[in-house]
Amino acid sequence: MFVLAPLPFPHESLEPVISARTLRYHHEKHHGGYVKALNALLATAEIVPETLEAVIAAADKSRDRVLFNNAAQVRNHSFFWASMTPHRAPPAGELAEAISTQMGGIAAMKAAFVAAGVAQFGSGWVWLVSDATGELAITVSHDAENWQGEAGSTPLTVCDLWEHAYYLDHQNDRKGFLEAWFDALPNWEFAGKQYAAAQGRGEKWQHAAALVTA
Repeated sequence: MFVLAPLPFPHESLEPVISARTLRYHHEKHHGGYVKALNALLATAEIVPETLEAVIAAADKSRDRVLFNNAAQVRNHSFFWASMTPHRAPPAGELAEAISTQMGGIAAMKAAFVAAGVAQFGSGWVWLVSDATGELAITVSHDAENWQGEAGSTPLTVCDLWEHAYYLDHQNDRKGFLEAWFDALPNWEFAGKQYAAAQGRGEKWQHAAALVTA
């Protein structure tokens, strides 16, 4: 079975962009609900949950959309928490250089990231990804789907576009939420490690393994 891991920061530490109230509901009710549903589905599915990524791949191959959606949303949310930090700092090192040369700088990348998120119709996610050559791209995905980059692409950071992620704090102002989020909350140190891992230097983020139960 999989467990709902604690957040890597206090609930109030992402304010005012994300309130403690929103974060508690988002983490405990929404993310926690996906974890609970996933474990219930795995109790009857013919899949050994060695890793969450393996469960997602098996569910996708077998076209079990209910299992896929719950497993993928567990993964997406866990990656979302890892992608944020209350300790604001700009991109550094190779990632900063890539943003400058490929995206025209952090301001231009922010504009593209926000525009992509605003243009996404309905629920989903907006991602910054990299391929194995270090080429950056901004992509969007619908509902629980993958980040839709090139084959083998690696996510560096993500922002949740589902309304439960921002509606209590920003109502229907998705653009305002995305702008505030991009300015204050991305964990660029984490994104930099993912960028290096995408090119074969270091381990890519992977969801915590399932607990072995008797």
